[in-house]
Amino acid sequence: MWITSCLDTVETPTTVALGNFDGVHLGHRQVIQPTLESKGGKAMGATAQAVVTARLDSEHQLGYGTVLTFQPHPQEFFTGQTRELLTPLDEKVQHLERLGVEQLVLLPFNQELAALTPEDFVDKILVRGLKVRAISVGQDFCFGRKRLGTSTDLQAIASHYGITVHIVPLQTLEGDRISSSAIRHALQQGDIARANRLLGRPYALVGRVEPGQQLGRTMGFPTANVQVPAEKFLPRLGVYAVWVTGEILEGSSDASAGLPGRGIPGVMNIGYRPTVAGTQRTVEVHLLDWSGELYGQTLTVSLEEFLRPEQKFASLDELKAQIQRDADTARSHLAALPLASTSTNANP
Repeated sequence: MWITSCLDTVETPTTVALGNFDGVHLGHRQVIQPTLESKGGKAMGATAQAVVTARLDSEHQLGYGTVLTFQPHPQEFFTGQTRELLTPLDEKVQHLERLGVEQLVLLPFNQELAALTPEDFVDKILVRGLKVRAISVGQDFCFGRKRLGTSTDLQAIASHYGITVHIVPLQTLEGDRISSSAIRHALQQGDIARANRLLGRPYALVGRVEPGQQLGRTMGFPTANVQVPAEKFLPRLGVYAVWVTGEILEGSSDASAGLPGRGIPGVMNIGYRPTVAGTQRTVEVHLLDWSGELYGQTLTVSLEEFLRPEQKFASLDELKAQIQRDADTARSHLAALPLASTSTNANP
């Protein structure tokens, strides 16, 4: 996937999906889908390589399948406050590549862009910059100065240039509105099942393993101290049943402890470790039925269930006993999960 933040280096012409797409959830995928369909109706979830090899160069006359998003997030620009993200850029790139998106345009959100009227945005960015042939947006998409432009305004303005705008209705799943806000709320409540349903996949924390205090090792429960990006949105503090994947785990002789496509089972704690007077929030994962050196490795920790809130224990012995119970609970829960992947069906 070609990634650029400069309109001068965009591959054109384009068919473009517009939005912030934090989470790349089920609703976002419905907005992105029309840009893929212009390439012959490739199914969602196809790998980028499979999509590229199946296309002829002449197909690009229809436009490169492009996602246009903003960097930084407009709310971060206007408030001056760092916004925690469901999918930091590296994660977003991976998810978009898996969908088959050919190009990601990270449009710098600055005062000049914020001042554009809806008409100027279409003319300068979409028509002259991206040479757009077709556009896809969500029903609640807003753009232009003071967010005055709506999706229907975009449709009307673009029609003057002969550009088709596909407006995707608001998406729901099992009665829930699919949105980044709903996913954040579910994660804050520890409702991992709901968050995962709305995402269409398990919520994951991705980070490099760095040395910690190694207290867990002394209690017989060695943990990997996973350093996630500072802007990553973390769920409710507490203990979780998780699946862990990473290159070193795939090649391990203990890989049989896991399940194909899911990884090694584990138990994770997110919190401040009050029992040992911790002062910094950490993400620590204990791998069940696996041992080995993980320092320097990048792990993906996929959340399956919230087990309990973080709590302070009177002694290390009490903490050790609770960790054992947590590990047993996580093992039982993960073993009972169906092999079918999380549902990805969404309805308008």
